[in-house]
Amino acid sequence: MKKNTFLYILLFFLIVVNGFFLFNYIGMRSFDGLEDSRRDKNFIVNELGFNAEQLEEFNDKSKGHHETMTRFSEEIRILKDQLFSSLTDDNVQVATIDSISSLICDIETLKEKEVFYHFKMIQDIADDEQKEKFKSILKDALRRGDNENRPPPNGAEGHRPPPPNDGEGHRPPPR
Repeated sequence: MKKNTFLYILLFFLIVVNGFFLFNYIGMRSFDGLEDSRRDKNFIVNELGFNAEQLEEFNDKSKGHHETMTRFSEEIRILKDQLFSSLTDDNVQVATIDSISSLICDIETLKEKEVFYHFKMIQDIADDEQKEKFKSILKDALRRGDNENRPPPNGAEGHRPPPPNDGEGHRPPPR
């Protein structure tokens, strides 16, 4: 009987530890996107110093923005899955690839328009002083975004340096 009691206690302990692990490491990831959205929203509101009336108008007008952006991202992910799942097909139709690529571009265009109109709405709510601050925030964000997408600078003689050797995959020597 003592052996069984010890096993029951051990089993209970393992269930509690696994539940804790699953909640903290897997369950919380679903809330990260929501937390990022709130942080971004709070950043703009705090930086611009919206008063109560502006904040209420901002909250009313931006209710659907996050859901719209999430829906667009999900649609793009599904289309990209379709596109790249055809990599292994022997008879890949160029028209199919062009069609899926075109749909992805259309949705990306809608996303950019949604972001533009969201920022336009923020600017319309802001007073003159806040508009200048908002313009400065946007310029900084765009500069930062441009630097992240820019290729590395060219090395000596205008050539890019070779990629770092991470120990994986080597090209065969030229013939």
